[in-house]
Amino acid sequence: MATEQTRRQLRARLRWGIAGIVALFFIALAYDMPAKANKVIDRVNGMVALGIPHISVADFSLGLDLQGGAHLVYQADVTAIPDGDRATAVEGVRDVIERRVNGIGVGEPHVQTTKVGDEYRVIVELPGVTDINRAISMIGGTPILEFKEENDVPARDLTKDEQKQINDFNADAKKRADETLKRLKNGEVFSDIAKEVSEDPYSKNNGGYIGYISNTFDPTLYNWAQTAAQGDQSHVIENEAGYALLERAGERAGEPSIEASDIVICYLGSSDCDAPLYTKKEAKDKAQEIFDQANASNFDDLALQYSTSQKRTDSPEAMDALKKASAGEIIGPVEAGDGFHVLYKQSEQPTVEYEISLIFIKKQTILDILPPQDPWKPTGLSGKNLERAEVVSDTISGAVQVSLQFDSEGTDLFKSITERHIGEPVAIFLDGQPISTPIVQTAITNGRAVISGNFNLNDARLLSQRLNAGALPVPVELISQQSVGATLGASSLQKSLIAGLIGILIVMLFMTVLYRVPGLVSVFSLSLYAVLTLAVFKLIGVTLTLAGIGGFILSIGMAVDANVLIFERMKEELRQKKSLKAALEDGFVRAWSSIRDGNVSTLITCAMLIWFGSSFVQGFAVALALGILVSMFTAITITRVVLRFIIPWFPQMGNRAFWGFTE
Repeated sequence: MATEQTRRQLRARLRWGIAGIVALFFIALAYDMPAKANKVIDRVNGMVALGIPHISVADFSLGLDLQGGAHLVYQADVTAIPDGDRATAVEGVRDVIERRVNGIGVGEPHVQTTKVGDEYRVIVELPGVTDINRAISMIGGTPILEFKEENDVPARDLTKDEQKQINDFNADAKKRADETLKRLKNGEVFSDIAKEVSEDPYSKNNGGYIGYISNTFDPTLYNWAQTAAQGDQSHVIENEAGYALLERAGERAGEPSIEASDIVICYLGSSDCDAPLYTKKEAKDKAQEIFDQANASNFDDLALQYSTSQKRTDSPEAMDALKKASAGEIIGPVEAGDGFHVLYKQSEQPTVEYEISLIFIKKQTILDILPPQDPWKPTGLSGKNLERAEVVSDTISGAVQVSLQFDSEGTDLFKSITERHIGEPVAIFLDGQPISTPIVQTAITNGRAVISGNFNLNDARLLSQRLNAGALPVPVELISQQSVGATLGASSLQKSLIAGLIGILIVMLFMTVLYRVPGLVSVFSLSLYAVLTLAVFKLIGVTLTLAGIGGFILSIGMAVDANVLIFERMKEELRQKKSLKAALEDGFVRAWSSIRDGNVSTLITCAMLIWFGSSFVQGFAVALALGILVSMFTAITITRVVLRFIIPWFPQMGNRAFWGFTE
């Protein structure tokens, strides 16, 4: 009785194992093909109201050879840099180039450094880039570090000729708007005129339609929509940017308008704060103390007394808390990006959004002739005056900082700058972008400055590296450029997928013919291996290259090799007159050492290729290594569980030939 109960428990466990394996297969398959999976989910939700959520649609990350793009090689001139600093300087150049290509909007750029003899090179791969010249212009140049002061030079006024140019342009724009209005009154279709006349790209491309507008949209246009009826067309409406003609459609309820007050208690390392005085725990305790005593009548006084930030936050955390609160309610402490908040929701008003179409004629403004004046101007202090940047910590608070040491010329310049800007900001720019805007507290005469901000140790190290790279004269020269067409990449991808599919089918046919039922089990295991490996590639962000796909296809052979070793070992056990069940268990146990040793030796080879190889070799090795790890799981676990489950369906000894295990 106990034996029968134990057998039933084992069968129940096996059934749950099979269910888990099938579920894993379909989950991985859905993750590999989310678009098709979402169509199936929509059909299921349409038939049965289960509310199954959609799977996030994310494509595989394709390398340069499959997606097409640009391959650039730069050589760094490090002749003027001490030997010990050359590698660090080139790494800094790589970081700046990486930031620049990210600014272009390149998906999955690959930037790496290499040393060829005594030469340092930076290799840049930009998948999907079609305008290679623009990429080169964005990348080229040495990182630039600059110190700037507030620009107090008054902006100039327009000349008479410039003002006349604006007046003439706008008079012509008004004339064209009036002519457009006449065409509308004569019965011409709004959408047709919008496609022809509108100078707003979005409305022009969509036949004038711009969707629903809220009260945060242009007030002049919103006010007209608010008073108009569905189907109405406007007269010519003028605003600061130009002349508009509108057509109103429907309306709907919009996001409620919330009026609220905010008390912010910052802590060390938080952003957008004027005075981060507290540790995180102290800031939370202080916010709780203020919340306990706050009410509608004293809230503004408490804000003036305690708030360590003058900026009203619109962070998602604070806005979510306000939406859930009732009008007149005080809530907190709420942690957001710049500290802990105590919030007073004063009122909430419903809003209406209006559906409109737009024809827009642009006006010329003063900004078209006189661009906005740069709020910062150079001081003359730049990266050429920086001797060293290093990571330090504040002796009192322990906050991570970056220390700067200038040369003698920079020391004199920095002294002069800080003397005339006490109590005022001095901005530090790297590669044209402000990275810190400290307030000068006192004149600095020793040529040392400290940058403090909301960064951790890794951020500070990266900043220090970039500053050192910006300070060192490391010009880069483009020595090679190649462009891979998107058509060629797509063709390579298609051929690779066909090759992989044919390889898998041939291996499946071979296993089925040679091993029959166990071969069919290995086919299922191999199918799970394929979809699971691709899911792992997508999940961890492996960039698939032609070499990587080759590694994946090769790993299929490694996956089958484990099954072959297991099945051949099972044959040996059957020749010793063991039952199928005993042969199965002993075959897996005794084949494991061979599988383990073979795969571990291959994994060691992959590790060496990843460590020492170039980008394409690394892609091959990563794909092969991941495939081997997944194959060990599918061959040892999946195949074993399925065989354990189906063996009782056949007589123990009589059907060995049916299994392909003949003596």
